[in-house]
Amino acid sequence: MIQEKIRNFCIIAHIDHGKSTLADRLLELTGTVLKRDMKSQLLDKMDLEREKGITIKLAPVRMNYKDHQLNLIDTPGHVDFSYEVSRSLEACEGAILVVDASQGIQAQTLANVYLALAADLKIIPVLNKIDLPAADVPRVTAEVVSLLGCDEGEILHISAKTGEGVQTVLDSVIKNISPPHGGSSDQTRALIFDSYYDDYRGVILYVRVVDGAIAKGQDIKMIGTKSSGLALEVGHLSPQMNQDQQLVAGEIGYIVTNLKSTREAKVGDTVTLVSSPATEQLPGYKEVKPFVYAGVFPESNEYYAELKDAIEKLALSDSALQFEPENSPVLGFGVRVGFLGLLHMDIVRERLEREYNLSLIVTNPSTDYHVKLLNGQTVDIKSASDLPDPAKIESIAEPWIKGEIVVPKEYVGGVIQLISSKRGIQTGLSYVDAQLALVAFDAPLANLLTDFYDQLKSVTSGYGSFNYELSDYRIEDLVRVDFYVASEIVGALSVMAHKSEAEALGRETVSKLKEVIPRQNFKVALQAAIGGRFIAREDISAFRKDVTSGLYGGDVSRKKKVLAKQKKGKERLKRFGKVDIPAEAFTVMLKRD
Repeated sequence: MIQEKIRNFCIIAHIDHGKSTLADRLLELTGTVLKRDMKSQLLDKMDLEREKGITIKLAPVRMNYKDHQLNLIDTPGHVDFSYEVSRSLEACEGAILVVDASQGIQAQTLANVYLALAADLKIIPVLNKIDLPAADVPRVTAEVVSLLGCDEGEILHISAKTGEGVQTVLDSVIKNISPPHGGSSDQTRALIFDSYYDDYRGVILYVRVVDGAIAKGQDIKMIGTKSSGLALEVGHLSPQMNQDQQLVAGEIGYIVTNLKSTREAKVGDTVTLVSSPATEQLPGYKEVKPFVYAGVFPESNEYYAELKDAIEKLALSDSALQFEPENSPVLGFGVRVGFLGLLHMDIVRERLEREYNLSLIVTNPSTDYHVKLLNGQTVDIKSASDLPDPAKIESIAEPWIKGEIVVPKEYVGGVIQLISSKRGIQTGLSYVDAQLALVAFDAPLANLLTDFYDQLKSVTSGYGSFNYELSDYRIEDLVRVDFYVASEIVGALSVMAHKSEAEALGRETVSKLKEVIPRQNFKVALQAAIGGRFIAREDISAFRKDVTSGLYGGDVSRKKKVLAKQKKGKERLKRFGKVDIPAEAFTVMLKRD
């Protein structure tokens, strides 16, 4: 296909604004998928994506329309997967910005617009769901105009569900998005914007060829990771794999390689040919860094080997997943896993349970901390239980984020209060239009990990939306709060907290543990401590068996004798008895109310 006839574009939107439905209509309209093979969310291949109604993995597809080749990338909408979005924007020349006509502009809409503008893309604004009774087209049109600075006439009005106005989107793509540039004779360079591991075929790369061409059977090399392999097959997706002889400059397609792991061909890396290698990497390659860590343990220790195998297989196709072995006295052997966010953690846990048939215990999520020791050494800890002796520590730095909340103006007061309750600092307040405010703030990531999103939704009656990115590490007055059950420390429950919040956190957690841990035949003490000082305590009272029920009449000393014997037995149980801690106790931080 000649370059003049190629258009590469992606669809960006806030979660649940109708991206996948629009992609379905485009596939239907261009005849890429037959009517009988059509199903909703066609590009979402995972069962989880269909159930939750979200896109987790981006999906490329090639369509032919009015003798043009249209390459579409359907991107995720959730903030956890914004790295995926930024990669796919690098592979395109234009983006369709989908905005829900009933909900208007939300935080991830703004974040994606900034990413698209930074990548210098042509943005085509589209108002979706105009057929809904709640749609407020004039208000949302005004929001889009003030955000993009475009004319009202440039905004397309569609209903992706019914198909109304979708044809104008395709015509607009051909008319407004420029064809790709790049020389066909130059040294070959292709950007990897996604990769996954196939059990039968090895690592499959989704690439955008920028310069030159890649043909079947050629030796390829990654500039970033320095690994090399063989292009066993090249082709395009529509949406099934279709084999081609070669991919030329400007095209988007796939390469089946003989590589064994996605770590050898990371997303954002540049592919070149071994025969005439390019040295300069394409822009946009950066290491994706997880910043939420949690311990994953099997319910029974005999399944540890199966858990380890399952995580290794999952990591082959999810290059953002990082893990290392971990051992806990209470939970036994497990794995400490790094995630991109709480949704990513939830998805990985569900995939492990479903696809590999495992029963898991996942500990409270935490972030990583930079600990500077008195001898000048710096240690990076991912779990509170790894904290060195406090006497050797000079300072502890925790990660802070830059966040943005988009909310109707009447809720601004409540949002600012919520931010300050999380030790956050409001850095700016601006208005998208007469109704919509944008609150910018800095806050410690650890305080937003558990239920910040839920609290935001309740404070703003469901209208608030939130987007964030990692900012820097700041030195704070942090301490480790430990928890004891029946006088035994449970390392998996330990958390890092700011000194000013530690006592309240300790009291809140032990009262929650009291509800979760079942009663025993002896009294169980639950305690929270900082170092050697206990700051909170709750007692779970023992079951009381009525040992005097068999006594009829006689002197009261008979009763006292039997009760004293029972008391002795309970004291003995208290010394030797073990408390079985249920799985829910380890996620008690996630359930605030």
